[in-house]
Amino acid sequence: MCGRFTFYTPPDTLILEYFPEGVEVDGQFDPSYNIPPGTGIPMIRMSMNGTLIMAHSHWGFRPAWAGEKAPAPINARAETAASSKYFRDAFAHHRCLIPANGWYEWQQTEHGKEPRYITPADARKYPAIFLAGLWTPREGDETTTCAIITEPASEQLKHIHDRQPVVLDPACLRDWLNPEITDRARVRAVTHRLDNTQLKAVPVSAEVNNPRHNTPDLIREA
Repeated sequence: MCGRFTFYTPPDTLILEYFPEGVEVDGQFDPSYNIPPGTGIPMIRMSMNGTLIMAHSHWGFRPAWAGEKAPAPINARAETAASSKYFRDAFAHHRCLIPANGWYEWQQTEHGKEPRYITPADARKYPAIFLAGLWTPREGDETTTCAIITEPASEQLKHIHDRQPVVLDPACLRDWLNPEITDRARVRAVTHRLDNTQLKAVPVSAEVNNPRHNTPDLIREA
Protein backbone atom coordinates (compact mmCIF):
# COMPACT_ATOMS: atom_id res chain seq x y z
CA MET A 1 0.00 0.00 0.00
CA CYS A 2 1.00 3.63 0.18
CA GLY A 3 -0.03 5.52 3.28
CA ARG A 4 2.69 8.13 3.79
CA PHE A 5 5.14 9.81 1.42
CA THR A 6 7.44 12.79 0.89
CA PHE A 7 7.63 15.57 -1.66
CA TYR A 8 10.23 18.29 -1.39
CA THR A 9 11.47 18.93 -4.94
CA PRO A 10 10.67 22.56 -5.88
CA PRO A 11 7.96 22.68 -8.58
CA ASP A 12 10.23 24.73 -10.87
CA THR A 13 12.88 22.00 -10.71
CA LEU A 14 10.25 19.31 -11.32
CA ILE A 15 8.89 21.12 -14.37
CA LEU A 16 12.32 21.86 -15.85
CA GLU A 17 13.41 18.23 -15.48
CA TYR A 18 10.27 16.40 -16.61
CA PHE A 19 7.84 18.82 -18.27
CA PRO A 20 9.73 21.24 -20.55
CA GLU A 21 6.44 22.11 -22.26
CA GLY A 22 5.36 23.76 -19.02
CA VAL A 23 2.88 23.16 -16.22
CA GLU A 24 0.27 25.53 -14.85
CA VAL A 25 0.93 25.62 -11.09
CA ASP A 26 -2.08 26.36 -8.91
CA GLY A 27 -1.11 26.88 -5.28
CA GLN A 28 2.00 26.70 -3.13
CA PHE A 29 3.89 23.46 -2.57
CA ASP A 30 6.11 23.58 0.49
CA PRO A 31 8.59 20.76 1.17
CA SER A 32 6.95 17.97 3.15
CA TYR A 33 8.65 14.93 4.65
CA ASN A 34 5.62 13.21 6.14
CA ILE A 35 2.45 13.54 4.04
CA PRO A 36 -0.50 11.67 5.61
CA PRO A 37 -3.86 10.63 4.13
CA GLY A 38 -6.80 12.98 4.35
CA THR A 39 -4.77 16.05 3.44
CA GLY A 40 -4.17 18.08 0.29
CA ILE A 41 -1.38 16.53 -1.75
CA PRO A 42 0.35 17.58 -5.00
CA MET A 43 -1.34 16.21 -8.11
CA ILE A 44 -0.61 16.69 -11.82
CA ARG A 45 -3.31 16.14 -14.42
CA MET A 46 -3.97 17.03 -18.04
CA SER A 47 -6.90 19.12 -19.19
CA MET A 48 -8.84 18.17 -22.32
CA ASN A 49 -6.93 20.83 -24.28
CA GLY A 50 -3.60 19.24 -23.33
CA THR A 51 -2.57 21.74 -20.66
CA LEU A 52 -0.77 20.24 -17.67
CA ILE A 53 -2.01 21.43 -14.28
CA MET A 54 -0.36 20.96 -10.88
CA ALA A 55 -2.69 21.57 -7.95
CA HIS A 56 -3.59 20.22 -4.53
CA SER A 57 -6.04 17.33 -4.34
CA HIS A 58 -7.61 15.77 -1.25
CA TRP A 59 -5.99 12.36 -0.63
CA GLY A 60 -9.05 10.19 -0.19
CA PHE A 61 -10.99 9.32 -3.35
CA ARG A 62 -14.76 9.75 -3.35
CA PRO A 63 -16.81 10.15 -6.55
CA ALA A 64 -19.43 12.88 -6.38
CA TRP A 65 -22.21 10.34 -6.95
CA ALA A 66 -21.15 8.28 -3.91
CA GLY A 67 -22.34 10.68 -1.22
CA GLU A 68 -20.58 12.10 1.83
CA LYS A 69 -20.86 8.90 3.88
CA ALA A 70 -19.25 6.71 1.22
CA PRO A 71 -15.70 5.38 1.71
CA ALA A 72 -12.79 7.60 0.70
CA PRO A 73 -9.96 5.15 -0.06
CA ILE A 74 -6.43 6.47 -0.38
CA ASN A 75 -5.34 3.57 -2.63
CA ALA A 76 -6.82 1.87 -5.69
CA ARG A 77 -5.72 -1.64 -6.63
CA ALA A 78 -4.16 -1.83 -10.10
CA GLU A 79 -5.78 -5.23 -10.63
CA THR A 80 -9.34 -3.87 -10.38
CA ALA A 81 -9.18 -0.09 -10.89
CA ALA A 82 -10.30 -0.29 -14.54
CA SER A 83 -13.36 -2.41 -13.76
CA SER A 84 -14.39 -1.28 -10.27
CA LYS A 85 -17.55 0.82 -10.20
CA TYR A 86 -15.79 3.22 -7.83
CA PHE A 87 -12.73 3.84 -9.99
CA ARG A 88 -13.45 2.82 -13.59
CA ASP A 89 -14.55 6.25 -14.84
CA ALA A 90 -11.47 7.85 -13.33
CA PHE A 91 -9.24 5.13 -14.80
CA ALA A 92 -10.61 5.92 -18.25
CA HIS A 93 -10.78 9.71 -18.03
CA HIS A 94 -9.12 11.10 -14.88
CA ARG A 95 -5.66 9.62 -14.45
CA CYS A 96 -3.08 11.73 -12.66
CA LEU A 97 0.45 11.81 -11.28
CA ILE A 98 1.38 12.16 -7.64
CA PRO A 99 4.92 13.59 -7.58
CA ALA A 100 7.02 12.30 -4.69
CA ASN A 101 10.57 11.79 -3.54
CA GLY A 102 9.81 8.53 -1.79
CA TRP A 103 7.32 6.76 0.42
CA TYR A 104 7.32 5.08 3.82
CA GLU A 105 6.41 1.49 4.54
CA TRP A 106 6.47 -0.46 7.78
CA GLN A 107 8.27 -3.80 7.86
CA GLN A 108 7.34 -6.46 10.40
CA THR A 109 10.45 -7.44 12.39
CA GLU A 110 11.15 -9.30 15.63
CA HIS A 111 11.02 -5.90 17.32
CA GLY A 112 7.65 -5.00 15.83
CA LYS A 113 6.85 -2.87 12.80
CA GLU A 114 9.75 -0.64 11.80
CA PRO A 115 9.61 2.15 9.19
CA ARG A 116 11.49 1.99 5.90
CA TYR A 117 11.90 4.80 3.41
CA ILE A 118 11.79 3.81 -0.26
CA THR A 119 13.36 6.35 -2.59
CA PRO A 120 15.54 6.53 -5.72
CA ALA A 121 18.99 5.06 -5.22
CA ASP A 122 20.39 7.95 -7.29
CA ALA A 123 18.60 11.20 -6.46
CA ARG A 124 20.59 13.04 -9.12
CA LYS A 125 19.20 10.74 -11.81
CA TYR A 126 15.68 10.85 -10.38
CA PRO A 127 15.11 14.14 -8.52
CA ALA A 128 11.50 12.99 -8.15
CA ILE A 129 9.35 9.96 -8.88
CA PHE A 130 5.77 9.82 -10.08
CA LEU A 131 3.12 7.62 -8.54
CA ALA A 132 0.18 6.66 -10.74
CA GLY A 133 -3.05 8.10 -9.43
CA LEU A 134 -6.73 8.64 -10.13
CA TRP A 135 -8.70 11.81 -9.45
CA THR A 136 -12.33 12.82 -9.43
CA PRO A 137 -14.09 16.19 -9.15
CA ARG A 138 -15.71 16.92 -5.83
CA GLU A 139 -19.35 17.94 -6.05
CA GLY A 140 -20.17 21.55 -5.26
CA ASP A 141 -16.69 23.09 -5.49
CA GLU A 142 -13.59 23.27 -7.65
CA THR A 143 -11.48 20.85 -5.62
CA THR A 144 -10.75 17.21 -6.41
CA THR A 145 -10.11 13.99 -4.53
CA CYS A 146 -7.56 11.36 -5.48
CA ALA A 147 -6.09 7.93 -4.78
CA ILE A 148 -2.71 6.33 -5.45
CA ILE A 149 -2.72 3.11 -7.47
CA THR A 150 -0.96 0.15 -5.86
CA GLU A 151 0.17 -3.23 -7.15
CA PRO A 152 1.90 -6.37 -5.81
CA ALA A 153 5.35 -5.47 -4.53
CA SER A 154 8.43 -6.18 -6.62
CA GLU A 155 11.00 -8.82 -5.72
CA GLN A 156 13.19 -6.05 -4.30
CA LEU A 157 10.50 -4.74 -1.96
CA LYS A 158 8.14 -7.57 -1.08
CA HIS A 159 10.09 -8.45 2.07
CA ILE A 160 8.95 -5.07 3.43
CA HIS A 161 5.30 -5.14 2.36
CA ASP A 162 3.27 -7.16 -0.12
CA ARG A 163 2.10 -4.08 -2.05
CA GLN A 164 3.64 -0.88 -3.37
CA PRO A 165 2.54 2.17 -5.35
CA VAL A 166 2.78 2.01 -9.13
CA VAL A 167 5.89 4.08 -9.89
CA LEU A 168 5.86 5.27 -13.49
CA ASP A 169 8.80 5.52 -15.85
CA PRO A 170 9.30 9.20 -16.74
CA ALA A 171 9.07 8.32 -20.44
CA CYS A 172 5.35 7.47 -20.20
CA LEU A 173 4.08 10.37 -18.09
CA ARG A 174 2.22 12.21 -20.87
CA ASP A 175 0.61 9.02 -22.18
CA TRP A 176 -0.59 8.13 -18.67
CA LEU A 177 -2.14 11.58 -18.31
CA ASN A 178 -3.68 11.73 -21.80
CA PRO A 179 -7.49 11.80 -21.33
CA GLU A 180 -7.96 10.78 -24.95
CA ILE A 181 -6.51 7.35 -24.17
CA THR A 182 -9.48 5.67 -22.49
CA ASP A 183 -9.41 2.00 -23.48
CA ARG A 184 -8.14 -0.25 -20.69
CA ALA A 185 -5.85 -2.26 -22.95
CA ARG A 186 -4.41 0.87 -24.53
CA VAL A 187 -3.80 2.50 -21.15
CA ARG A 188 -1.93 -0.55 -19.96
CA ALA A 189 0.04 -0.78 -23.20
CA VAL A 190 1.43 2.75 -22.83
CA THR A 191 2.09 2.49 -19.09
CA HIS A 192 5.61 1.51 -18.07
CA ARG A 193 6.98 1.10 -14.57
CA LEU A 194 10.21 2.55 -13.33
CA ASP A 195 12.74 -0.26 -12.95
CA ASN A 196 12.52 -1.19 -9.27
CA THR A 197 16.25 -1.74 -9.13
CA GLN A 198 16.46 2.07 -9.29
CA LEU A 199 14.90 2.23 -5.83
CA LYS A 200 16.41 1.60 -2.42
CA ALA A 201 14.83 1.00 0.98
CA VAL A 202 16.52 2.29 4.13
CA PRO A 203 15.55 2.10 7.81
CA VAL A 204 14.48 5.44 9.25
CA SER A 205 13.50 6.89 12.59
CA ALA A 206 10.26 5.85 14.27
CA GLU A 207 9.55 9.58 14.57
CA VAL A 208 7.82 9.22 11.19
CA ASN A 209 5.05 7.30 12.97
CA ASN A 210 3.70 10.65 14.16
CA PRO A 211 2.33 12.63 11.18
CA ARG A 212 2.92 15.86 13.12
CA HIS A 213 6.65 15.31 12.68
CA ASN A 214 7.66 16.82 9.34
CA THR A 215 11.38 17.53 9.14
CA PRO A 216 14.21 16.43 6.80
CA ASP A 217 15.76 14.20 9.47
CA LEU A 218 12.88 11.74 8.99
CA ILE A 219 14.43 10.45 5.75
CA ARG A 220 17.94 9.99 7.10
CA GLU A 221 19.03 6.37 7.39
CA ALA A 222 18.74 5.21 11.00
